[in-house]
Amino acid sequence: MKIVIIGGVAGGASAAARARRLSDQAQIVVLERGDHPSFANCGMPYYVGGEIQSRDKLLVAPIEMLRQRHRLDIRTRSVAIELQRGEKRVRVRDLESGNEYTESYDKLILATGASPVRPPIEGIDGPRVLKLRDLADADAMREHAIGGATRAVVVGAGFIGIEVAENLVRRGIETTIIELDNQLLSPWDREMIAPLESHVRDQGVQVHLSEAAQRFIDSPDGIEIGLQSGASLHADFAVVCVGVRPESGLASQAGLACGPRGGIVVNDHMQTDDPDIYAVGDVTQVSDFVTKMPAQIPLAGPANRQGRIAADHIFDRPSTYRGTQGTAVVGVFGKVAAMTGQSEKALLRDGSRYEKIYIHPTDHAGYYPGAEGMTLKLLFDPDDGAILGAQCVGGKGVEKRIDIIAMAIQADMTVYDLEESELCYAPQFGHAKDPINMAGFVAAGVLRGDQPILHVDSLVDWLHDDSRESPFLLDVRSESEFAAGHVPDATNIPIEQLRERLGQLPRDRPIAAYCKVGQRGYLATRVLLQHGFDVVNLSGGYTLWCRYQHGNA
Repeated sequence: MKIVIIGGVAGGASAAARARRLSDQAQIVVLERGDHPSFANCGMPYYVGGEIQSRDKLLVAPIEMLRQRHRLDIRTRSVAIELQRGEKRVRVRDLESGNEYTESYDKLILATGASPVRPPIEGIDGPRVLKLRDLADADAMREHAIGGATRAVVVGAGFIGIEVAENLVRRGIETTIIELDNQLLSPWDREMIAPLESHVRDQGVQVHLSEAAQRFIDSPDGIEIGLQSGASLHADFAVVCVGVRPESGLASQAGLACGPRGGIVVNDHMQTDDPDIYAVGDVTQVSDFVTKMPAQIPLAGPANRQGRIAADHIFDRPSTYRGTQGTAVVGVFGKVAAMTGQSEKALLRDGSRYEKIYIHPTDHAGYYPGAEGMTLKLLFDPDDGAILGAQCVGGKGVEKRIDIIAMAIQADMTVYDLEESELCYAPQFGHAKDPINMAGFVAAGVLRGDQPILHVDSLVDWLHDDSRESPFLLDVRSESEFAAGHVPDATNIPIEQLRERLGQLPRDRPIAAYCKVGQRGYLATRVLLQHGFDVVNLSGGYTLWCRYQHGNA
């Protein structure tokens, strides 16, 4: 058996190592365009910023280890330029010598990855306009960062853009972010990211949202970035991080099926429509685990699993890929944002039915020192409680909760299962009723009718709808909290006084109760429901109201 793998890093290197473990007799050839077949590309921003001091730490599997330990035929600086499917051959160019040759295969694995999008902007190919795909890019950016630069502009505020900006600030560089969208980190829902945007600005980063770079002009002392608004910025260098697209040209030219966004179409064994050719990693079009629809989701974890599955299938192992649910995490100047499954914006775009709840817990027991807050958003099916997705933003413990919900989605669990989840507890690590349990309690309570809820965006629409009577807004926080800020036109009756002041509430008008985060509002709702009032609880409370106002300012 001769296996040729085009591309290394996550998917290709995993496929090669797995194939060797399954067959010590197979001939395995890895063609890698760069100098290193297996490196930690997710760590590159932190090497630029100095958090990772040694470049060698990024080499997950050095070439000699792959050659000696796994007996792989590693060929770096080698690029595949043509697939000759009829002859089962690959035409290869040696980038060092310029020589070309053909390599035969029994099975072929495409792991060509995705390349940074380079929009057709004037001057984008200039020497001061950087990207970050491989170690050579990381080296170049690090040299700029430590070479006396004082100002930088990052175009794009996705995962890489935010991580690059954070690490440039770590180097003491005055950093500006330009983002075409009206929020940072566009995979998340906007109200969830609003506090992180404020946090980024607090670190001294200038943020320009709903803005675009239109030209890069080199000058003797740096680069001028002309913006769509007509303004301009001066910097020592710029970094463009506006997304990636699958490098599927080789497959497309060979007639392999590709999706509308360029990803190679594969089955659940990672086979293309040619049974002798597999594709893994960011170059593939995957199935969304939640919706079962085709999707393009470039993530390292799925790429590693896909590499293993392709190798398994080549050697007749019954291995299949379940799909990608988009579980991801990003650090933002000491804060954390994590998500899994569908976002609300994606559900709206697809026309899916859903319900949502928000909670604002701490990572561990509040009486134990050092507790940090978080906001958890849970999206679920309004009929059966199936979990559709979740997002969490805050400090410690954010990724832990999203990991748990990611596993719940994998196991086809519902919000009712979250109520009953048994998770480890000690005051320095969590709560006796973990945020996961609390999310389950709230969501299940909504489905059971125990706590009718109203969402902030729906309340805003209701307040501006002249065709229906506005709700009576009931603030059940303390008088001091109310005085510090409240929803306009709200009436303050602290929860401790509510039962004695029921006569002050309307019985011919709907009531929307709220508190800071939703807990006292829930209690008020239970009290009022049992006294015959038409009442709902504002999900996420005044905290979410303030965040929504910020996000839509």
